[in-house]
Amino acid sequence: MKNKTSDNKSRLKIPFRLNIFFFVVFIMFALLVVQLGIVQILEGEAYQKEIDRTIDDVTKVPVPRGLIYDKNHKPIVTNNPLYSITYTPPKGVQSEDKLELAKTLVDYIQLDKKKIENITSREKKEYWYLIHEEEALELTNDTEKKELENVELYDLTLERITDEDIETITKEEYPIIAIKSELDKAYSLTPHIIKNENISVEEYARIAENLSELPGINATTDWERDYLYKDTFKTFVGAITTEKEGIPGEKEEYFMSRGYNRNDRVGKSGLEEQYEEYLRGRKEQIQYTTTKKGEVLSSDILVEGERGKDLVLSIDMDYQKKVDDIVRNELKNNVGGSPHLDDAMAVVMNPKTGEILALSGQTYNRKNRKYEDIGVKTLFDTHLPGSTIKGATVAAGFENNIISPGTVFIDRPLRIAGSASKSSVGTLGAVNDMDALRRSSNVYMFYIAMQLSGEMRHPFPDNAKLSFTTGGIQELRNAFNQTGLGVKTGIDYPYEATGVVGSNPIGGQVLDFAIGQYDTYTTLQLAQYVSTIANDGYRVKPHIVKDIHHPSPDKKIGSLYKSNETEVLNKMNITENEINRIQKGFRGAFQSPGGTGSRYWAGKYYNPAGKTGTAENLIYKDGKLIAETENLSLIGYAPYDDPEIAFAVLVPNLAKQRSAAVPINHAIGTKLMDAYFDMKQE
Repeated sequence: MKNKTSDNKSRLKIPFRLNIFFFVVFIMFALLVVQLGIVQILEGEAYQKEIDRTIDDVTKVPVPRGLIYDKNHKPIVTNNPLYSITYTPPKGVQSEDKLELAKTLVDYIQLDKKKIENITSREKKEYWYLIHEEEALELTNDTEKKELENVELYDLTLERITDEDIETITKEEYPIIAIKSELDKAYSLTPHIIKNENISVEEYARIAENLSELPGINATTDWERDYLYKDTFKTFVGAITTEKEGIPGEKEEYFMSRGYNRNDRVGKSGLEEQYEEYLRGRKEQIQYTTTKKGEVLSSDILVEGERGKDLVLSIDMDYQKKVDDIVRNELKNNVGGSPHLDDAMAVVMNPKTGEILALSGQTYNRKNRKYEDIGVKTLFDTHLPGSTIKGATVAAGFENNIISPGTVFIDRPLRIAGSASKSSVGTLGAVNDMDALRRSSNVYMFYIAMQLSGEMRHPFPDNAKLSFTTGGIQELRNAFNQTGLGVKTGIDYPYEATGVVGSNPIGGQVLDFAIGQYDTYTTLQLAQYVSTIANDGYRVKPHIVKDIHHPSPDKKIGSLYKSNETEVLNKMNITENEINRIQKGFRGAFQSPGGTGSRYWAGKYYNPAGKTGTAENLIYKDGKLIAETENLSLIGYAPYDDPEIAFAVLVPNLAKQRSAAVPINHAIGTKLMDAYFDMKQE
């Protein structure tokens, strides 16, 4: 009986436990249903919004750069259209996705052989990592995985991939690696050029017809700069970076804050750099709508792109070519007898407006025996100018009341105790301010420098010592600066030199300064200096760009956006009568009997004025004197009574003992002036 009762009790306990179990399950299920109801009914809309949430991003697409024209609206630099294959990666794209795209793209695109041959060891390791990911993960231990950042861990993994590992990659896979490397350079939602050179029509068409299989790839057009005058004026036009170079690293913050992408092409030299803000144009702004995963759902153009603005230069390219030919040909005529002569430079400008009319520099490459353009040297190569600067010395005398119009000094050799005799070329006798410029009296300039420095004796006694203070040199330099010598000209170009200012000269060195034998200047500074004299003492800022215009779709000059107006920097601190005396001295130098340049300039129908210059120039090598040469310079303007053109010529390092029917400075000067006025008449 006991056993039966016990069995019955056991049987009764089983259904009871099942009931409890089912009840618990029911409660849990009910709670789950309630929770699902809360999610769907009360919070369902919020969760659905999160699922459907999209992200709007705006990207800026570069446009072609502005064009560059000469003063007669002849195109100098244009854009040649190119077929282009680009890649615009979505947000969050993974390396695996790019690899799959590269494997597909390799059947449609053929990269340059050099790109394929030059893939790096790292690029090969990155490829090996992707196709052997499990093996790659085993190259680092658990401790390293915990302690290192992702980038550090990745670099360590690549470092441990051996040469034997990457040797398993076949040459057939190299094109995939090269394409993958190009895809890796692209920034999110920013078009990156995969290829824009040597794309055939067939290759372009294949890509265009299969874009659905190539996510992010587009067949579009690009551009490259085309220089219609080849090398003429090209060094001044400058260059732009390639897309691979992008914005310069040292200026990244500057460009990025102005809406640039890292792979944008920007001006890196010359006018391309100086006028970057105008030439760049207005980027097209596109808004991409993407999912949280980065998939592009749609795109809308927010701002239409506009090609960069166009530059119109003050340069007449036909005249520029003539000046280049003149400088080059005269250099050819003189290099044979001057072993240290390499360069010849010339600058032509409008003295009233500051418009640059021509900038020319030519060099003889003795190793290659070729003549090459070095035009930019006119802005930064400095040399002793010699007597061309005597107009500034006379101006210093006027400004500081050392001389007045008509003041006479006796030009005879100065025999200074303890130093060599200092004189003009010959003994000129009594000369006034205008005669001193016409006949290029050194002694007249010496007396101005001496009296500025406190040495007031005239005539100076033979074998006497100079009695000097230190103030004179600063007074001279101040007067020189007013004309543009020793200071920046202000030209619209990224860089210019101000010349080499020697340490404060003493004694006879002050006298050397007064005749252009101490400080050095650029050809452009000499051109601004003579322009200041021609322009009644007003120094104007030189400029190469005349106007900036809005782009026009019909290949014509668009409407005016901005002009570079004439800007007066300062006026010489002398009277109108005093500046007239200097101008008359310059006219006498070119047109009157006894003028140092009259042999070559007298009789010219355009009524020129100017000043000649010769400076002794010693050449040293390893501390030893190897040659005694001369710098020849020349400045001038015309017409004398209403100047419209001024020029400077500088030719350094000619041999002292040479013979020429016409010295190179006068040969260049007369021919470039003749060419200008002949072209004007035509």
